Amino acid sequence: MRISIICFSVTDHTHEMASEIANGIEEEGVEARIFRIGEECIDAEYIAASKGVIIGTPTYLASSAWQVQKWLEEDSRQIDLSGKLGGAFATAHFAQGGADGAIMSILGLLLVRGMLVYSGGSSLGRPFVHHGPVALDAVSGHWEESRGMFRTFGSRFAAKAREIFGH
Repeated sequence: MRISIICFSVTDHTHEMASEIANGIEEEGVEARIFRIGEECIDAEYIAASKGVIIGTPTYLASSAWQVQKWLEEDSRQIDLSGKLGGAFATAHFAQGGADGAIMSILGLLLVRGMLVYSGGSSLGRPFVHHGPVALDAVSGHWEESRGMFRTFGSRFAAKAREIFGH
């Protein structure tokens, strides 16, 4: 089984957390690849063969980066995302920076593309990851503390993909 993680990252913070999610996915025995919007060729065939797609964004003006929105709205049109498990995550400076809004803007686009949206919510216990994980770089200690939550999100996402798709 394959899961794709697609992110936009200027400072490498968002890519760093994408790597934590990939580690959690791989702990479940599922293959994960990270693709960076605007910095490399995104393998459309790999994404099309993936059972899940997770989108990551830095938070800009309390929303997702325009590059992420453009990729979902235009650049990925040739990729059939329908029926895949979808998820989102964000990085931000402060808790009030709009990371939750950024994640919700992505989840809405995933639903429009016909994807199943994943959330373990509080049903799986701590750490609670309702909409998607968030890492804050300007809050003392939060960045490093968030790594485990991102790995857990990846692990839970892979387990749910296995449950749904049976691989």
